[in-house]
Amino acid sequence: SAIFNFQSLLTVILLLICTCAYIRSLAPSLLDRNKTGLLGIFWKCARIGERKSPYVAVCCIVMAFSILFI
Repeated sequence: SAIFNFQSLLTVILLLICTCAYIRSLAPSLLDRNKTGLLGIFWKCARIGERKSPYVAVCCIVMAFSILFI
């Protein structure tokens, strides 16, 4: 049902990016061996979370504010 609601879809994508970046910080070999294919999506999300971390943090704050107060 998150596919039909744009705010829910953005929340799911943002949580996926944050979760993949956190998992890669704990166990890098877990995501690094699957750089291509369907599981490569998780590696790409982890790379986005690592390289764009200030932007991802700002997006998390904005998303939390919008969920709590709007």
